[in-house]
Amino acid sequence: MAELKLEIITPYKSMFSGIIKSITIPGTVGSFQILINHAPLISTFECDIIKIVLFNDDVIYYTTSGGTVEVLDNKVLVLADTIENVKDLDEVRAKRAKMRAQERLANREDKRIDVHRAEVALQRAVNRLNAIEKYIKSEV
Repeated sequence: MAELKLEIITPYKSMFSGIIKSITIPGTVGSFQILINHAPLISTFECDIIKIVLFNDDVIYYTTSGGTVEVLDNKVLVLADTIENVKDLDEVRAKRAKMRAQERLANREDKRIDVHRAEVALQRAVNRLNAIEKYIKSEV
């Protein structure tokens, strides 16, 4: 029987390696799912949630800030700019990051402010907060 192997790495560490049933990626043009015997593919993905269904049907959710994915011969390689397990997210930290980014964007006329960096930080913070709301608080 064929297996679908997944490896997720960032510039700093290997985040996941194992056999899965499926992975859903937030593609640049819309989310897509990868299953066993998927056609070869190279794609970029956006800041959002990655969903992994393990072989035992457990589900893992990760927040990501984007990256690339390659699928070839039942091997999926995810190269993520950043990635965090939703279970490890800190709501207070995410709220503070959101507030800092919003403050920077409110002062965008200040030439010392890197507007693009502040926009990306805001997007990541909102993504984390949405994931906490959807996947952590809904379990309670």
